[in-house]
Amino acid sequence: MEGWGSGKGTLERRAVLAALLAGAGALALPGCASMGQGGQVEVVRRLLALSTQRAFARLTQPDGFWNSAVARINLPVLFGKPGSIASKVLKSSVFREKLQHLLNNIAEDGARRAAPVVAEAVRGTAIGDGAALLKGGRTAATTYLRQAMGPALVNAMIPELDQVMRAADDPILGQAIGALSGVNIQDAAHALALEADNAIWYEIGASEAEIRENPASTNDPVLIAGLKLS
Repeated sequence: MEGWGSGKGTLERRAVLAALLAGAGALALPGCASMGQGGQVEVVRRLLALSTQRAFARLTQPDGFWNSAVARINLPVLFGKPGSIASKVLKSSVFREKLQHLLNNIAEDGARRAAPVVAEAVRGTAIGDGAALLKGGRTAATTYLRQAMGPALVNAMIPELDQVMRAADDPILGQAIGALSGVNIQDAAHALALEADNAIWYEIGASEAEIRENPASTNDPVLIAGLKLS
């Protein structure tokens, strides 16, 4: 995992995960017939439950996004808008890194708001073909859940991030927003929510891949047996 934390390594790692998460349409043919559909669906739910729990546990720790190999958030495109004032403030590499770190920390509050929304979806989302999801690849279940939820996480996080940004009243964020013509805190919250949504799903996908690679680490006999049969 060397080089995944920043720069080119992060972009390459994200590109790999994005490709995996986009590959839901290429799921393999059903298998694991010996378990039955009900058993296969139960394995998928357990896989998703543990993947999401692990991902949110990591992301909601101090510097959870910032220290993640796959979920560190880059500065939203919003803060790259051209302008004479912006060029003096937002083109400073030192300032941009401070702003990026701040936004990654604020995203932790967004993840806390998103966690119960995802947990409810894991419990309630209909799973039509558990076998296909078990056979579909390293992040197949994550991809399926993300597609089923659509923009639910973004919509849940925007008001939370807006509130956190206003309450923090951070001078770095205030200076950054002030340097952009026609941009307010709500715009910044929306932009960050979009970035945090991608980051959260990258982290969940990475957690799912880890579980598939080492089912024994879960200590869940149902999950272990189901993944061995897939």
